[in-house]
Amino acid sequence: MDWRPFGADRVRIDLACGVDTEGRRRGWYTVRVAAGSLRALGLHPDQPTARVTGPSPPRWWHAAAERDAGRGPWG
Repeated sequence: MDWRPFGADRVRIDLACGVDTEGRRRGWYTVRVAAGSLRALGLHPDQPTARVTGPSPPRWWHAAAERDAGRGPWG
């Protein structure tokens, strides 16, 4: 999976599945990104505000993310 602008070794994805109180199957993802990668984008766990403190990702990254959003992990 392509995780712009992070390398595959900097992202961890966990999937948990279970049954809710009404008997329906549910699943949820947890996405973890290495703190050093977030700092490169001006984000980090110790950030005191929601204000971005670094440069935004390049325009192509946003365009690619929107284009790929509906594809799912299989292309």
